Amino acid sequence: MNIPLADPEALAPGTLRVTPLGGLGEVGRNMTVFEYDGKLLVVDCGVLFPEEHQPGVDLILPDFEPIKHRLDDIVGVVLTHGHEDHIGAVPYLLRLKGDIPLIGSGLTLALVEAKLKEHRIKPFTLTVKEGQREKVGPFDLEFVAVNHSIPDALAVAIRTPAGMVLATGDFKMDQLPLDGRITDLRAFSRLGEEGVDLFLVDSTNADVPGFTPTERSIGPVLDQVIGKAPRRVIVASFSSHVHRVQQVIDAAHAHGRRVAFLGRSMVRNMTIAEQLGYLKVPDGVLIDYKKARDLPEDQIVYMSTGSQGEPMAVLSRMANLDHAIEPGPGDTVILASSLIPGNENAVYRVIDGLTKLGANVVHKANARVHVSGHAAAGELLYCYNILKPKNVLPVHGEYRHLMANAKLAQDTGIPAERTILGSNGTVIDLKDGVARVAGQLDIGFVYVDGSTVGEITDADLKDRRILGEEGFVSIIVVVDSTTGRIISGPEIHARGVAEDDSVFDDVAPKIIAALKEAAGNGVRDNHALSQIVRRTIGRWVNQKLRRRPMIVPLVIEA
Repeated sequence: MNIPLADPEALAPGTLRVTPLGGLGEVGRNMTVFEYDGKLLVVDCGVLFPEEHQPGVDLILPDFEPIKHRLDDIVGVVLTHGHEDHIGAVPYLLRLKGDIPLIGSGLTLALVEAKLKEHRIKPFTLTVKEGQREKVGPFDLEFVAVNHSIPDALAVAIRTPAGMVLATGDFKMDQLPLDGRITDLRAFSRLGEEGVDLFLVDSTNADVPGFTPTERSIGPVLDQVIGKAPRRVIVASFSSHVHRVQQVIDAAHAHGRRVAFLGRSMVRNMTIAEQLGYLKVPDGVLIDYKKARDLPEDQIVYMSTGSQGEPMAVLSRMANLDHAIEPGPGDTVILASSLIPGNENAVYRVIDGLTKLGANVVHKANARVHVSGHAAAGELLYCYNILKPKNVLPVHGEYRHLMANAKLAQDTGIPAERTILGSNGTVIDLKDGVARVAGQLDIGFVYVDGSTVGEITDADLKDRRILGEEGFVSIIVVVDSTTGRIISGPEIHARGVAEDDSVFDDVAPKIIAALKEAAGNGVRDNHALSQIVRRTIGRWVNQKLRRRPMIVPLVIEA
């Protein structure tokens, strides 16, 4: 996994180069670049959502740096499905070059186009469906139906003279899907007979034994919970989980309740899904949430965003009593989603907050109100045995998921040396049925922070964490520019430090003494004097207060 940084050698003729720019070692920002004969094909372009140690960050993008100078060589971006971790970064890529063609299924492209409209970008698109083949530059693409927690998901087989790659995207093998669209194992078998040279396979549930339960098993549970709820019902889910929303609408309708969507992305995505026929809504069931507040409390279901504990999403705002709808005793809140790794603390804080308000919170840990959209170990074993790929690159998962997936591949007879445990930026060359690591690019995190993209660094985030956890101390000293003698100060102010400012009276003489010594040694440089002040108070605060706050010294010459 820790492949040493090394610039890849020049791409040899007749070789296919595969470079993941996101999605390895993390659940999110999925993006892989394929290069053949001087042209690039991108598969997926998603975002990663920030964790607690990344304060203030809105989104994390794939690192586009390796392809920024080659945007004219990109022949298309294939989007396997419409989840944010696969399409969320498309607007930021198209900001760099707006006419890169987008290729995907009808629902996927509709969701992307709605997102791009907010960025005032009108894309070039090619709508495809399962069974379709398209020649895009030197890449011969075949699209295969796969089942996932959003309709219209596709795997893509990429044929080149160097060999065939099969990228699953996110998938599972639900044999009784709500929309009747199963993962096309016949197509997988046919591709396996032809010969899959490199298999890029979803790893999210590779460490989960057995098989992922069917979506249909959720319907009766939701029906029972909603049917027994005495007051309002609030269901939180991903804003693109059409199947789950359909089940909630069906259960609400069966019990004489109406449904109101909450959250901009939920309203936008479900409106698109209904217009395209993926969401079936009985007449009179949907109602605007403002009008819904006038209904009796036992006749309404709110369908909201915020199932991952996002601070600004609807459910978190409800838990903080910062929303027009305030949960209380008798209300039922259903978290109909799984936990994305890294979000556990945020989600449990929301659950605790809702529980304190008196709501009955139903979630995956105490009721089957969600099943995963990803294949478990048993399903992956079927894939390996059907496809018999020559080489495997586990993708889409944290390291433990990638490792578990690689182990499954090896259990089915794929040699360890043909199972590549890569990371973001690992460069893999494929030729004559052999995939080998050709280098390792230095791939970083690109943070979206408000209106800025890529300006926030890890050092900035470290400063934010220090400010949030340790506090802030400023020191102002005025010195004579010729003699270095202290004219005024030191004046010390602290924020986020428990003690009163008077506690710093003890360190002021130490600062004065240090500056006098520096002046006696002929030190006049402002920066040098500031560093003396920083070191003096830093040592004292660490020893006396057991803290490491951010220290900002200001030495003014007069």
